[in-house]
Amino acid sequence: MSAFVASGSTGGVGGCGPSSRALACARSSTLRSASLRVQGRALPKPTTTAIKMQSSDEGDDKAVVKEYFNNTGFDRWKRIYSDDGSVNAVQLDIRTGHQQTVDRILSWIDEDQRPAQSQTFCDAGCGVGSLATPLASRGAIVAASDISEAMVTEARERANRKLGAKAGLITFTTNDLEEISGSYDTVCCIDVMIHYPTEKLFDMLAHLTSIAKSRMIVTFAPSTLLLGALKSVGNLFPGPSKATRAYLHKESDVVDCLEKLGWTVQRTDFIRSKFYFSKIIEVTR
Repeated sequence: MSAFVASGSTGGVGGCGPSSRALACARSSTLRSASLRVQGRALPKPTTTAIKMQSSDEGDDKAVVKEYFNNTGFDRWKRIYSDDGSVNAVQLDIRTGHQQTVDRILSWIDEDQRPAQSQTFCDAGCGVGSLATPLASRGAIVAASDISEAMVTEARERANRKLGAKAGLITFTTNDLEEISGSYDTVCCIDVMIHYPTEKLFDMLAHLTSIAKSRMIVTFAPSTLLLGALKSVGNLFPGPSKATRAYLHKESDVVDCLEKLGWTVQRTDFIRSKFYFSKIIEVTR
């Protein structure tokens, strides 16, 4: 749905938050040392940088994300992820960054020796179908799901308009990431991980890898000094509308987990604009 975005009060988006607020009240927190059992091995829980969008009360991230993207967030992100001209400069920058991420992933898929039409894909957290639709246009069979029913409905309508008969290649469902079932050649999870802290992120990765046959492509907002500085700037502009939290993750933490799950990194990239930051990692086994 969204990658890390930092802005002032001119309408930027703070990660998974709405497009009419500044980045709010950020802080870094070090999680207590614990372990996560993955395939019989203990994984240390890494540090997570969390940008608090509402209050210090952790609450239920999934419930907050679901509520937001079924209501206020849906209207805002639907407009950003479209060709609608009624967006400001910050929102346009976010749209461009997100599309660059999608285009880079599609370029990797197009470079495969196996054509997309011979493969099955899972688009976990499909949003409005920015990735699922062009995959189906290439003839791929796609299972696309999102935690937001409103997003899934919009994605289905867009696919029907753009693809015609090929829209039948996409099966849309409303699901939490950890509720997705099946087995797919490639599992993609694009601009979703920012909604959840690292201790939940690793559970999700473990599940997603269990339904991927040979490849996963994931993106996340990387925890870097630059983004930390941007958070500090965002603190100066506590916009009036705060909805969800945004979490940054260390690349080394994500890669370490994927490797312990039996995956090997093949390609990486970093998409960056003024207000959009997204690390892309492709792993295979």
